[in-house]
Amino acid sequence: MIRILLFCIAVLLPVTSQAGSIRLKDLVDFDGVRGNDLVGYGLVVGLNGTGDGLRNTPFTEEIMSNVLERLGVNVDGEQFRPKNVAAVLVTAALPPFARVGSQIDVTVSAIGDSKSLLGGTLIMTALNAADGQIYAVAQGTVLAGGTVAEGDAASVTRGVPTSGVIPSGARVEREVAFDLGSLTSLRLALREPDFTTAGRIERAVNSEFNAPVAVMRDSGTIELDVPATRSVSVAHAIGRIENILVEPERKARVVVDQRSGTIVMGDDVRISRVAVSQGNLTLRVEEAPIVVQPNPFSDGQTVAVPRTNAQIEEDEGTGLAELPESTSLSEVVAGLNALGVSPRDMIDILKTIKAAGALHAEFIVH
Repeated sequence: MIRILLFCIAVLLPVTSQAGSIRLKDLVDFDGVRGNDLVGYGLVVGLNGTGDGLRNTPFTEEIMSNVLERLGVNVDGEQFRPKNVAAVLVTAALPPFARVGSQIDVTVSAIGDSKSLLGGTLIMTALNAADGQIYAVAQGTVLAGGTVAEGDAASVTRGVPTSGVIPSGARVEREVAFDLGSLTSLRLALREPDFTTAGRIERAVNSEFNAPVAVMRDSGTIELDVPATRSVSVAHAIGRIENILVEPERKARVVVDQRSGTIVMGDDVRISRVAVSQGNLTLRVEEAPIVVQPNPFSDGQTVAVPRTNAQIEEDEGTGLAELPESTSLSEVVAGLNALGVSPRDMIDILKTIKAAGALHAEFIVH
């Protein structure tokens, strides 16, 4: 099974790397076209006895009393201790150019000792941006992502019942002040800065407009002269260039996830001439003491005689494999498969090859 998996990696990755050109909108971010993070503090009510323990989370009781007072209800804090209320943090992302009245999704997460938000309702919660201004108001039924079943002596939890979402649960009440149409220049920021890719984007944009409207400033920025594009507006210029096809240049990388044993290598990974030997030593020590009994009616004592069996075993069949100069990805995988190594052993081998200076790629370990 291991050999089949590694063979699939060797075959599929080169095909992906030869996928060709990619749309410009998938490679860059446009200056000013961005979202904003929102956060708020609120209450979820209507829980089936799974709310906060108000003696342990006094802030829940405090905000609940304030909410009821605003609604004209006087509450005595010593008598008001419901178990169907939970304090939560509400987060959302305000998309670019969101207008008043638009609806956005929100995420609700418990911050007290509530056991579950299943079936609860978030009451009106103001969502603030980093500038402290309110940009949206959230309210609605929480769709929790898990369930809890418990008895007197045991409980079972599936998923995360203390967190949930409200689709279209917030309504935008304030717009972000940004006039895209007033820009005379627009910057394109590469998500993965690279001089070669930036140069290709510059040539592709200039070819689209048949004029030198784009200039590469650095490996991650291309500046666009909007008036030179002769477009009706900045939005028209963006709409015209975001679908331009460009072939990006990728760095040679090896990404390793030690927890799952996953290894992903790009097609540009190269290894210099190196020899690899992989094997496992098994040290086994077994104690089997023998009990010696004295003869009947004698004054002797029972004695335990130690017996130790120590062995060292070495797995066979791993041997020594040599990888020639400028070995490609498929050849590396085939050579490691010839050693019969597992993915976790392969991670150790790649680390050692990198330490020896023979792996010519960026090595990333998670």
